[in-house]
Amino acid sequence: MNDLLDSAVAAHGGLARWNQARSVSFDASITGAFWHFKGQGDALQDVHLDVDTTHQLVTIELAGQDKRSVFEPHRVTVQRGDGTLIEARDDPQRSFEGHQFETPWDDIHLAYFVGEAQWTYMNMPFLATWPGFATEEIAPIDVGGETWRRLQVRFPDHIRTHTRQQIFCFGPDGLLRRHDFAIDVLGGVPSQLEAADYRDVDGIVIPARRRAYDQLTPDHPLMVAIDMSNLALS
Repeated sequence: MNDLLDSAVAAHGGLARWNQARSVSFDASITGAFWHFKGQGDALQDVHLDVDTTHQLVTIELAGQDKRSVFEPHRVTVQRGDGTLIEARDDPQRSFEGHQFETPWDDIHLAYFVGEAQWTYMNMPFLATWPGFATEEIAPIDVGGETWRRLQVRFPDHIRTHTRQQIFCFGPDGLLRRHDFAIDVLGGVPSQLEAADYRDVDGIVIPARRRAYDQLTPDHPLMVAIDMSNLALS
């Protein structure tokens, strides 16, 4: 590991403790204007997620809807609470071809996007230590009176994520402040996801609040708000 990745991993609880975990579970409210643009409204306002820490697998329980989704890189399913299959899609990434920001999504699109996003968010910065990831510290930036060190991470091709190359900004305490990336399935729309409200979850330090604002309009409206509670490692 390079020096910045090493300090970030340590600040978030350390690799030894992380490697003892197999999943992170939490309740969440995932809201904001973005979901309305995609025709999904408040579908994620009350959900429970289980995020695997050993391979790409995310289960989302949609409260009050008797429905859950299961994300894996090459297949996404939507099921009833008892496991009865509602619909499924193999190679779901291909179904985004030609999509732009305004293109509406079905339930499989939603499950795929939230699955690959939350898997990346919850597994970083530890994920960057895996074989196949390339990391490089790039020039720092000053934001709000703090100097943020920046780690440029290139994801291997077999990992489903927003885009191959992403930037993670860490504060003086080593904790993630902001995550910068483009979203390939939206035609390369740029995004900055702020992280805050850190919680010590059985030895791992996790931000329970994330915010993404529109970077393309002057007033920067809130596009995505992620608020988590009842975080647990298993």
